[in-house]
Amino acid sequence: MHAVILVGGRGTRLRPLTDSVPKPMLPIGNMAMIRCLVERISRFGVTEVTLALGFRPEPFAAAFPDGRCGDVVVHYAVEPHPLDTAGAIAFAARFSGITERFVVINGDVICEVDLAELVAEHDHTGAEVTLHLTPVEDPSAFGVVEITETGQVHRFLEKPPAGMTDSNLISGGTYVCEASLLDRIPTDTVMSVEREVFPQLVEEGLLYAVATNDYWLDTGRPDLYLQANLDLLAGRRSQPFQAVAQGAMVADSATITNSMVAHDVVVADRSVIRDSVLLAGARIGAGAQVEKSIVMGEVGEGAMLLNCVVGAQGVVAAHSDLESVRCPEPQ
Repeated sequence: MHAVILVGGRGTRLRPLTDSVPKPMLPIGNMAMIRCLVERISRFGVTEVTLALGFRPEPFAAAFPDGRCGDVVVHYAVEPHPLDTAGAIAFAARFSGITERFVVINGDVICEVDLAELVAEHDHTGAEVTLHLTPVEDPSAFGVVEITETGQVHRFLEKPPAGMTDSNLISGGTYVCEASLLDRIPTDTVMSVEREVFPQLVEEGLLYAVATNDYWLDTGRPDLYLQANLDLLAGRRSQPFQAVAQGAMVADSATITNSMVAHDVVVADRSVIRDSVLLAGARIGAGAQVEKSIVMGEVGEGAMLLNCVVGAQGVVAAHSDLESVRCPEPQ
């Protein structure tokens, strides 16, 4: 089975981290998000993956230099210009010569849905596209999906106010698609799958959905990206991980609590790291305290950080006391 993974976004909500690293290349549990995803779906029979790329494709090619991730063949479809979601799916599928049923997955979402069950339900209903749905506590912040008892999609509601719908289900970002979907998307056309293609399928009764309570998280904001890493540490997910990666230099007198530390990280004497993620290249000065923060740059000695994001070019001055700051501030 072939999968198209959408990884072409700029990740602006995660800046300044994504100023230097594309969002799907950021690590969860010290493994790049995209590698975690490919390894997971390979267990469900996916043998080929096409990365639908736009913004900065080079790091992805560098991540899989031989065009493989384990036993999965990896292709790179680089859009000539932004094509929106439907355009990107069609471009990637045609680039790879897809002519049979395939899967589409958003590359910045962590989801543990059983892909085999989703495909089986798709085959059972005869749908052209089957969506994976996940429940959320506050559906007013999302595009809500209403379905019938048989799983047929009834309608979409964009950020509905309270009382407009009883549904709390949103798209989880995984779709099973028949190749006939591509006939609905003209070549080299900017088109949204959510706003233009799916409504057509609803009218024709060809869009179905499966709702599950599997782990699901959109990593598009710093707080959610941090949560994804802390959820691993808390045992809420089954992905193997290494909290402190080989190659990290952590002083004996430093304290690391409930945190992820990547390779090529230096943590100096008496530093205290709590509930945080230190990414490759981070430098933590002596006596610094980092809590509930993500650091890719430099934190000076004696500095105190709470709920902060420090990008690769960020430098926190010695003895600073910062809370809820992004360094450097995104422009």
